[in-house]
Amino acid sequence: MKAETLLLAVGIEAGYGRVQVLWGIDLAVLERETVVLLGANGAGKTTLLKTLLGLVPAWRGAVRFLGEEVTAWRTDHRVRRGMAYMSETAVFPGMTIEENLLIGGQFLSGSALRRRTGELYAIFPALGERKRALASSLSGGQRKMLGIAKALAGDPRLLVMDEPSAGLSPLFVKEVIRVLEQFRSRGLTLLVAEQNVKFLELADRVYTLEGGRIGFAGTVAAMHENDALKRAYFGLK
Repeated sequence: MKAETLLLAVGIEAGYGRVQVLWGIDLAVLERETVVLLGANGAGKTTLLKTLLGLVPAWRGAVRFLGEEVTAWRTDHRVRRGMAYMSETAVFPGMTIEENLLIGGQFLSGSALRRRTGELYAIFPALGERKRALASSLSGGQRKMLGIAKALAGDPRLLVMDEPSAGLSPLFVKEVIRVLEQFRSRGLTLLVAEQNVKFLELADRVYTLEGGRIGFAGTVAAMHENDALKRAYFGLK
């Protein structure tokens, strides 16, 4: 049976003021799929993710989520529908671990939120042990784990992540990938914007973004077979 298209972007153009950043972006994410959006700094990855979430208005094109056009929807309405966004900063450092999770799950009922935070503390026991500690007291890697937990607190259908490897050591990058693989195996759909090719380990499909335009769309295997992309992203072997 063919998987449902969870998120669909067609002809997206966006930018800031008079500066156009995105040019005719087409992108799809299927139910239970992990899609990696690969690109260098300045390629437009963050702008695209924010446009999908409604944080940046689309100038042209359409965004559909769960079969509904949400292009004009406010961000909170998209979150209530099942989208979650984890930015590079990921957490509110001046708030406690528990407060961050409560904000992440603010649209759940009280009982559902208690159940969800209990599940997350079981998966991230180090957070549960320090739930009343400020997020600012955590290491960079621990903050990233809290960011993942905060984004998942609302029990979303789709988790959109902006550079989860930012500021992390290679060891913690591996840990983030391990944690995401755990949620992926439970059916979570992921759209991950990255420049670290290690995240392709998670990917069902990959898009490359170059100068605000999609350069390649396909499987990781097809990307490996493309000599130009191989040189650009993996170096000469």
